[in-house]
Amino acid sequence: MEFPQQQKPAGDSKITYPPGVKEITEKISNDEVVKRLKMVVKTYMDMDQDSEEEKQQYLNLALHLASEFFLRNPNKDVRLLVACCLADIFRIYAPEAPYTSHDKLKDIFLFITRQLKGLEDTKSPQFNRYFYLLEVRGQGLDYCHYNSHNQKVQMHMLDLMSSIIMEGDGVTQELLDTILINLIPAHKNLNKQAYDLAKTLLKRTVQTIETCIANVSTSNDGEERLAVVRLLAKLFGAKDSELATQNRPLWQCFLGRFNDIHVPVRLESVKFASHCLMNHPDLARDLTGTFLKSHDRVWETLRSDTTERTLDKRWRVRKEAMMGLAQLFKKYCLHHEAGKEQAQKISWIKDKLLHIYYQNSIDDKKIFAQYMVPHSLDTEEKMKCLYYLYACLDTNAVKALNEMWKCQNMLRGLVRELLDLHKLPASEANTTAMFGKLMTISKNLPDAGKAQDFMKRFNQVLGEDEKLRVQLDTLISPTCSCRQAELCVREITRKLTFPKQPTNPFLEMVKFLLERIAPVHIDSEAISALVKLLNKSIEGTADDDEEGVTPDTAIRSGLELLKVLSFTHPTAFHSAETYESLLQCLKMEDDKVAEAAIQIFRNTGQKIETELQQIRSTLIPVLHQKAKRGTPHQAKQAVHCIHAIFCNKEVQLAQIFEPLSRSLNADVPEQLITPLVSLGHISLLAPDQFASPMKAIVANFIVKDLLMNDRVGFGSEDTHTHTHTDTKIHTHTLTQKYTHTHIDHEYTKIHKH
Repeated sequence: MEFPQQQKPAGDSKITYPPGVKEITEKISNDEVVKRLKMVVKTYMDMDQDSEEEKQQYLNLALHLASEFFLRNPNKDVRLLVACCLADIFRIYAPEAPYTSHDKLKDIFLFITRQLKGLEDTKSPQFNRYFYLLEVRGQGLDYCHYNSHNQKVQMHMLDLMSSIIMEGDGVTQELLDTILINLIPAHKNLNKQAYDLAKTLLKRTVQTIETCIANVSTSNDGEERLAVVRLLAKLFGAKDSELATQNRPLWQCFLGRFNDIHVPVRLESVKFASHCLMNHPDLARDLTGTFLKSHDRVWETLRSDTTERTLDKRWRVRKEAMMGLAQLFKKYCLHHEAGKEQAQKISWIKDKLLHIYYQNSIDDKKIFAQYMVPHSLDTEEKMKCLYYLYACLDTNAVKALNEMWKCQNMLRGLVRELLDLHKLPASEANTTAMFGKLMTISKNLPDAGKAQDFMKRFNQVLGEDEKLRVQLDTLISPTCSCRQAELCVREITRKLTFPKQPTNPFLEMVKFLLERIAPVHIDSEAISALVKLLNKSIEGTADDDEEGVTPDTAIRSGLELLKVLSFTHPTAFHSAETYESLLQCLKMEDDKVAEAAIQIFRNTGQKIETELQQIRSTLIPVLHQKAKRGTPHQAKQAVHCIHAIFCNKEVQLAQIFEPLSRSLNADVPEQLITPLVSLGHISLLAPDQFASPMKAIVANFIVKDLLMNDRVGFGSEDTHTHTHTDTKIHTHTLTQKYTHTHIDHEYTKIHKH
């Protein structure tokens, strides 16, 4: 039969049937028609949208099945089989149906829906086939974008489907998926007609659908619950979805899946949480608790569940939980997108994220670099994040962050040593040394066994590619900037990408190593920015209170942060501006601040004497003063700082040693501790110069005046007694150090002669 505006058959009009199927015409019996149609049904059921060759091959057959002979056939079995074929044809050829005539589309649709009346007889031997037709026809929501369906046809469809859903024994998972998936806003943009139809259908059948979802989500079948969670996660988490506010019972039912006994369900739940909040800040009151209701139990439940998930036995569950928390921290704590009061409610996340440093299977550095202190920020903003984050961390989190930097520094050193070995002539000893470096580096990478093989391969590539070695050398240089580091990582990765592969474990391992050693946060510009923040805290012009810390806390933690970085990134400190700010810290009344500043000078100031004369001139008298009259800790650091950074250290130390040794007075014990600490450390650092005078001090003053003569007559008050005890403790310590140093010194002199 010829249809108006119908798509013309390709080539000739010959109809191709599936293998083993003879021609179907009105000249054969109904039994034979049924027999042949069953084989055609099987063929279309097995086809999918990607079967382009088969779609073209059976196009004429699809057109033939929509002829009047089939649509008006008096045999109900023939009509049922043809309806199943037509439903599958719409599925296979979507979005371009082979039927372009509006009238023909209407006839086909009405034909299919009429066959669904067979569902009334649940005991019919054909019931399963009718049900299959229903499920496939449900996918008719997906081809409602053929604007051919007039209002009357759509209303007929809704009436029929509503009746089937509400009067049936239940709704299958597949049918639920087919209906609900069209409510996702992304699908609405692609197919508004299907969205409107699904929305209307859901409104009519909401009680039945809700009951079915609740039953499936609490069923004993973990896979069924997982399917429901995945579907609801899409519905609730979609950017423009309003389902959570419109259907609270369903939302509460979904929240219960966070503590599901089935691991994949828990995994899907924690993956959903952060994604949902990224799109729906308004759901924070449910997912992150007391944003608006300070005593809401939902928050404590979610916090408890999420915390438990970070300790889950399964690595993937832990990872997804951590990544979810990281995204929440970035959005609500870092960017304050829901306000600072609300951000405070989840401030515990920052500590939790850093505690994972002790879980080797999770990439802690990536979480830190992408979410806690995003390396993509400009330097000032990035360092502000770090400055105030460090001030708010708990003790274990601070230790973890410090260890992260120390581990990075150690790994950079190993790569540096490996590159140095590449500069030496090939030899057996060199090969052995390289192997040792590779094994040590591998231990700091995931799956050390596989990492060893990959590192050997990477080392071979390094040996063959000089440009690659130059890039890697730049990356681990102490003067490499954050911007340079990103360029180097990109270039090295690009060189190793070829030939392109769908998955490249070798490249992933190298990228992991590069991420571990790349200085994406700290360079000289970053240190300068940190010091400026410290200056503002000292001057009282910083945003300390606004960031939730007191100025004293900000100054102390800022100095501690700089002290740690002075161990791992000493070269980044070398600027007059940075050192001038640290000199201001030396003059502060806070003893801890001054002590930290001295230690930073000790760790980083090796070039001050030769390149920064003005800083040298100002620093020397301050260090002398701290060695003579500072706290014992300041005195120790001052002596070691002088010894570490000045060429004329002997002269400097003598200018401290001589006046201190002359001013020792046993009658004033409270003024003895600092001089004794300084004298002891000077003799420890320069035994050749100070062995003899120190011997006299130990014999004539320490032993005779202090240890042998118990001077307790200067008072019995607790403070005096405490001072006297401290003095004697330091005296014993000094005597022990001197004795060991003197013995070692004499032993060395004997062996020299």
